[in-house]
Amino acid sequence: MSFIKKNLFSILSWVVTLAIVAGILFLAYRNKEAFAKTAPPIIVEATPTSVESNSSNSTSSAENASPEETNSNAIRRYITLKTLIPEDRPNYEVQKYTVSRGDSTFSISEEFNIEPETLLWANYDTLEDSPDSLRVGQELNIPPVDGIYYEWTEDDTVESIANEFEANPKEILSWIGNDIDLTNPILDEGDKVMIPGGSREFVQWVIPIEASGSSGTSGVSGSSCPAGAVGSGYFVWPADDHFLSGNDFWSGHLAIDISANTGAPIYAADSGVVTMAQGGYNYGYGNVIAIDHGNGFASLYAHLSQINVGTCQSVFAGQLIGRSGNTGNSFGAHLHFEIRQGGAFQNPWRWLP
Repeated sequence: MSFIKKNLFSILSWVVTLAIVAGILFLAYRNKEAFAKTAPPIIVEATPTSVESNSSNSTSSAENASPEETNSNAIRRYITLKTLIPEDRPNYEVQKYTVSRGDSTFSISEEFNIEPETLLWANYDTLEDSPDSLRVGQELNIPPVDGIYYEWTEDDTVESIANEFEANPKEILSWIGNDIDLTNPILDEGDKVMIPGGSREFVQWVIPIEASGSSGTSGVSGSSCPAGAVGSGYFVWPADDHFLSGNDFWSGHLAIDISANTGAPIYAADSGVVTMAQGGYNYGYGNVIAIDHGNGFASLYAHLSQINVGTCQSVFAGQLIGRSGNTGNSFGAHLHFEIRQGGAFQNPWRWLP
């Protein structure tokens, strides 16, 4: 009893202190969400260190740090300087690509996940809208998205260009690669701009059906040859190989890949009269044969190494008419094959079996 009397003040002090602490803890628990909302932000500091750093180095650094460096409100973590960039990271820049042997407009566009049209539109000065103009060593612009890669002129406005290429003005302004200041969207003459989703008509580059005799294009169909064999309208494959070199139907022709077998036989796709059988073709087709099938259809075979028929000769479906080659504007043996109907280019896929 004397002990309690002697230490009564201390005991009461401890009891009151414990009660206060318990009350604070109780209130904190009941109002933890409110405290979390009003609590000051935690500052996260990232301190670079070498990959070789270990736990002992980290401990010694913390012990030797000054009070300012060991801010109680900061959470420190150690990182390496190496950063892994994902392969599918978005690309906003126009790339450069050098054409190598075996490339085609279709293979290049497929590699960079763009449409062939986009590739041609971005390289008019080099290709002039013609996939047959592709040459080894050419440096091409590869746009990051489908659309028009355009060089700004003095009188251009975003609205006029969007109108011309059937695009959305907002997409031109907001495209990150164009780096346009949205508070002052002014472009200077000569600036290169990507027009996402834009399109335009192709410049006509295919050979005309009617031309002067010296051009070598006259008589593809409806020639002055006497009557002869007439086609059935059912075409056969003009080569033993039935796969393409990369150029699917484009500007009136298929490019049938026979590069592994230069000198392979080329056949008449249907019966008819040969209206053209000549070498040194003026439009870059090399040795070329044209057949009028007498029923509104005509077919053309280009880049041949050998011609086995003559003008005005009747030929029949599946007959050998020449050999595959690499003549004219070509860098790899293939057959440039066209079907025309009433003077208009047709997609051969519609007629080949």
